[in-house]
Amino acid sequence: MNLPRRGDRVVPHQRSTASGDSCSPAEPWWVFRGPSDLPEPPPWRRFPAARRSPGSQRYLMNADEIAVVNAALHLRRPLLVTGRPGTGKSSLARALAEDLRLGEVLRWSVNSRSTLLDALYRYDAVGRLREASLQRERETPSGPARRLKRRGAQSPDIGNYLRLGPLGTALAATGEPRVLLIDELDKSDLDLPNDLLVVLEEGEFEIPELARLPEHQQSADVLVTGSRERIRVQRGLVACEQFPIVVMTSNGERDFPPAFLRRCVRLDLRDPDEAKLRDIVRLNLGEAALAEADDLISEFLRKAAVQSLATDQLLAAVHLRVTGADLTREELLSSVMHRLDEAFPS
Repeated sequence: MNLPRRGDRVVPHQRSTASGDSCSPAEPWWVFRGPSDLPEPPPWRRFPAARRSPGSQRYLMNADEIAVVNAALHLRRPLLVTGRPGTGKSSLARALAEDLRLGEVLRWSVNSRSTLLDALYRYDAVGRLREASLQRERETPSGPARRLKRRGAQSPDIGNYLRLGPLGTALAATGEPRVLLIDELDKSDLDLPNDLLVVLEEGEFEIPELARLPEHQQSADVLVTGSRERIRVQRGLVACEQFPIVVMTSNGERDFPPAFLRRCVRLDLRDPDEAKLRDIVRLNLGEAALAEADDLISEFLRKAAVQSLATDQLLAAVHLRVTGADLTREELLSSVMHRLDEAFPS
């Protein structure tokens, strides 16, 4: 297939209209109202069944950045990754998990309403109370026999109503450590970083709902994040065997307290230069795609110097071009390479 050249448009023989006229496209790029088969997704949009094998995550870093990551691993300290949106901060956690073969990344996406408890565990007290009420209603005896049966009735297993959050699951992991991504920490309430201090320093926390129970009931098998697996919690205390690999990201929208920063290893991801952008395109889309991307890379660098752009916007533009997008260069730029720091492109 001849690839569309920059600035050219491949026009279908007929286009769909608001009145519902049929369309006979000249190119297979026209899927919606084409009709044509749904194409393969780009490499970075392939989900669990079609993901690349472990160890194949395509993530580029220079030697200095790799050294900082290794420092955090050796010190067992959280890695605080800063940089502009789109520099690959969140992707670093997945690259670490794949490179070290540590399974799926646990993710906690932070917003202004997030609390530490959200990340540690959730207790469905209402659900447990409802189940206890249903158990009592199912009792059929009346009079003294009913009262005796109620007195000896067991409450529903509390472990069925507890689920560890992403941070709680990471701390409770046995064997190999888990990788935990705490994404966009700078969007949190002012107190959240300080609330994290003790847990990140001590590597443990208590579940009061378990600790308050009689001693013989303080052990429970509780659910974890991301699966139906359970972990035994003894006497209400969750304590890590190995400190998890914690990657925290920040877009630089606020400062963090010194006490918090002291407990982190900081990595600042710089905006990619032309050489790195070319490597990113080559690794994700191939050498042939790179040959079609020169003007898009130049335009990306020009725009990124004065406004917020993400690297995957460049990849999206190149992918559309090499797969035969029926878009002019200007339409391509306005549709996928638009600025991220305003509601609508100007």
